[in-house]
Amino acid sequence: MTFRLGLTGSIGMGKSTTARLFREAGIPVWDADAAVHRLYAPGGAAVAPLAALHPAALVSDGIDRTALKSWIAADPSALARIEHIVHPLVSADRAAFLAAATADLVVLDIPLLFEKGSEADCDATLLVTAPPALQRARVLARPGMTPAQFDLILSRQMPDAEKRRRATHIVETLNLDSTRAFVHALIDHIRQARHA
Repeated sequence: MTFRLGLTGSIGMGKSTTARLFREAGIPVWDADAAVHRLYAPGGAAVAPLAALHPAALVSDGIDRTALKSWIAADPSALARIEHIVHPLVSADRAAFLAAATADLVVLDIPLLFEKGSEADCDATLLVTAPPALQRARVLARPGMTPAQFDLILSRQMPDAEKRRRATHIVETLNLDSTRAFVHALIDHIRQARHA
């Protein structure tokens, strides 16, 4: 049986970097955001139903996320209607990844892990975190990001303190070397616990 480690963390906490460190250590990683990109790309399973729901989102045979964001901003009911289509497709993508998994350990990279109750599908969870000032500096260094956008994104995410309360494991991503050391130690810990 494959051990499923749920990886999550708020914006700017270092989750993508931590996922990459697991991949570099040879651990298969399923990425929820990447799954959505596949579903929205030309030929993706979400293209036809979303185009039927909001025709303006269909651009070059794929779904334009910017058009969806504009629609969500204009229509409070849009997000729930989009999620009604996309969430089952993302769940099916994750199920296919798990069905094909042959490794003893896999990572499920899910930004809204606790918000959507997905921790129930994991054997353990890892929260990636960082001090608020470092988080803010990282996010505001991204191209086109404004303090107002950052505050809006943060307001939609579960507070870090609540995520800390729920997580099985927590890593503070202060620098790459300490984060990499933590990832390798956690992999060893999980494998030793399973074979004890």
